[in-house]
Amino acid sequence: MATLTSPPTTPAAPPALTGRARLVLFVLCAAQFMVALDFSVLNVALPVLGADLGLGHSALQWAVTAFALPSGGFLLLFGRIGDLYGRRKLFLAGLALFGTASVLATFAWDPASFLAARALQGVGAAAIVPTGMSLLTTTFPEGPQRDRALGISGTLLSLGFTIGMVLGGVMTDTLGWRSTMGLLALFSLIVLPLAPGLLPESRTPDRPRLDVPGAVTVTGGLLAVIYALSTAAERGFGGADVLVSLVAGVVLLVVFAIVESRHRAPLVSLPMLRRRTVALGNLGGLVTFSMMSTVVFVLTLYLQETLRLSALATGLVFGVQGVVSVFAGSVAPRLIGRFGARRTLVYALAGQGLFVAALLGIGEESGALLAGVAVSLASMCHLGAIISYGLTVTSGVPDSEQGLATGLVTTTQQVGITVGIPLLGVLATTGGELYGGVRTVLAVDAAIVLATALLLAVGLRERSPKGGRA
Repeated sequence: MATLTSPPTTPAAPPALTGRARLVLFVLCAAQFMVALDFSVLNVALPVLGADLGLGHSALQWAVTAFALPSGGFLLLFGRIGDLYGRRKLFLAGLALFGTASVLATFAWDPASFLAARALQGVGAAAIVPTGMSLLTTTFPEGPQRDRALGISGTLLSLGFTIGMVLGGVMTDTLGWRSTMGLLALFSLIVLPLAPGLLPESRTPDRPRLDVPGAVTVTGGLLAVIYALSTAAERGFGGADVLVSLVAGVVLLVVFAIVESRHRAPLVSLPMLRRRTVALGNLGGLVTFSMMSTVVFVLTLYLQETLRLSALATGLVFGVQGVVSVFAGSVAPRLIGRFGARRTLVYALAGQGLFVAALLGIGEESGALLAGVAVSLASMCHLGAIISYGLTVTSGVPDSEQGLATGLVTTTQQVGITVGIPLLGVLATTGGELYGGVRTVLAVDAAIVLATALLLAVGLRERSPKGGRA
């Protein structure tokens, strides 16, 4: 019978980390936690924020997209710049920019100033995320130590999202939505002073020239495609700017592929993308992030607009995820050690899809309990997918290319967060009847996740020594 990987008979226990390694891990994970907190702490506050700044339902996703657009568009570029000129330097610069932008967002006076501040936060995150992940994977060697570090990182990433949902509800109800942005500014002030003394500088030893044509085309292509999808969520695909941006983005990405095939030191190694583990692993990451972010977005609207729950009550519904995330974060590395990252990724995606499908049972007058339980279980599987897809993509990649590999991982993450809501979230806000739209989104979401799990189950099976499937 076909299998995804050959599990070891006795999983090895992860070795203990040294004191300094724990501190380095704390700083790197704290920065990732802060970025995750940024996304979720604002999510629950969206209806209140929209009413205060004058953003309608169809425009609310721009509060998320304004952040995710630059963070997804610049990730590959910043990951490579960190590789060449110093990951630590770029990491610290990103932290400083993120904190400054958070202060600007706190005191925003209209939609334009708020969205501009969110965009600057996204640029800062684009520097923090790939360099932080590269510093983590180059600090902890491949094997049990890296598995453990990525497990802790993934748990805190999910916890940041969950805690942000609860804090967002509490702070929005008591102090107003601006306090959520102030919290991020305070958090960055705590993390930034600790980082310089703990993090070692890290870069590739040969220092090849930066692939400028590749950087320009991939960044422009990603920005254009993400802008087109985000704008289509508000006005549909018929607008001239949407069509022009979409075509321009696709053309730029095609040019990027041509440039990379001819450049001596490409921004993205095409042979790397031809690896099944890299291509299919990133597909799994793209689906798990895009579909889960969409679920959270539409459930936030459902709980507050259909069931009329307060921001605080909505945050508490999502708060169950915190306990589940701690459990999942401790169990996922053990499952990966026993079954392998590939098989765990398939199982996690299948579980996520099934629990999202269970959300179709929510009612027009009740459903908060079902929503809380099902989204928590789906999030548990989602966390398993996050950890296992990162390991699937980065395993076997040399340290000199970890920035490229982790840049792909984090680009997938941010692009997934960005495109899911515009592609599917629009179905919940443009039909005139929110409840029916939410159910449609959940059905399509579950179908996409389950189909991807099936595809990866076939595509990630290990080949036998004779070239077939094991």
